[in-house]
Amino acid sequence: MLKKFSVENFKGFRDKIIFDTGSPSNYSFHSEIIANGCVTKGIIYGINSCGKSNLGLAIFDIITHLTEKEKLLKSYDLYLNMSGRKSFAEFEYVFVFGEHEVIYKYKKTNANTLQEESLSIDEKEIVYFDFVKGDGFTRLEGSEALNATIKSNSPISRVKYVSSNSILTENTENLIFKKFIDFVEHMLLFYSLDSRGYEGFMNGTESIAEGIANSGKVKEFEDFLKENGIVYNLYSCEVDGKKSIYCRFNNHDVNFFKIASTGTLSLALFYYWYVRMQEASFVFIDEFDAFYHFELSESVEKRLRTIQGVQIFTTTHNTDLMSNDLLRPDCYFILKDNKIKAISDLTEKELRFAHNLQKMYKAGAFNGR
Repeated sequence: MLKKFSVENFKGFRDKIIFDTGSPSNYSFHSEIIANGCVTKGIIYGINSCGKSNLGLAIFDIITHLTEKEKLLKSYDLYLNMSGRKSFAEFEYVFVFGEHEVIYKYKKTNANTLQEESLSIDEKEIVYFDFVKGDGFTRLEGSEALNATIKSNSPISRVKYVSSNSILTENTENLIFKKFIDFVEHMLLFYSLDSRGYEGFMNGTESIAEGIANSGKVKEFEDFLKENGIVYNLYSCEVDGKKSIYCRFNNHDVNFFKIASTGTLSLALFYYWYVRMQEASFVFIDEFDAFYHFELSESVEKRLRTIQGVQIFTTTHNTDLMSNDLLRPDCYFILKDNKIKAISDLTEKELRFAHNLQKMYKAGAFNGR
């Protein structure tokens, strides 16, 4: 689980901003949302241009140099904050795996250029490299020979190099290291309507129709739409050598994606990723319900809540979702003035199940403390 994340001097975040999922409150309801001491389902609110999208990009910056998964490199243009206060951005991730803690820190001048990198397991630094000085070390058992095989001026992440090129001894420390790498490999960020707008988890530009059809989920997709008031008789077929999804009508069959509304297309994209989320580790969905009716937004959030063992965070402007019936106060985050905090930490009032969170939010009860 990702317990805590911080970033400084990246895009709009001039000063350090800390996203803490590892300090849940002691609520008695919806306890299944907390796992390993971390919030696993959350919704992030904030006015336009407050930094919600940039927060997602910042969290997923780790993908760009530790994996070969899909990258949104164009989104990382204008990488550093425009203040010019520092010549690099600083990132820090705190992960928990059972009783073990992994801290990964690095500095970058742009999306492709590391300046410094450090990885610690249970407070023991096991990988460190200063890319400016060309000096560092790896202390994982089984990785000793790598110090001599990689050139000191190589720009490759030393953590990635160890993961890709060493046969590590079987011990607890190395097991935690592998769990960390596996977690990063299975992180997923995607946008609500752009079918190619995703980062992490996999590679390629498979169409939504191909993804659903190849997964054998066309009937399930039809049922999913029906649950949300959208009724079509769907079937899979091959057109020009590619899998497609068609709608069956009395007189004429037609490609589903040529007649679906904007909201339905957005829902199809969600379902495409939903069937893959079961294998993800951390999911960030930006403006997930931009084209949804408020009831549909709630339905989708409820579906996300049922996925076990995966941290899933969405961004939205929809305050109808701010309800203790859906989540709990320590799962609703507000991003404002370069700070992100759960609403439970933004008021002196003890929030209870019976409180109307949406009403309190609109009345300014969570303006900070």
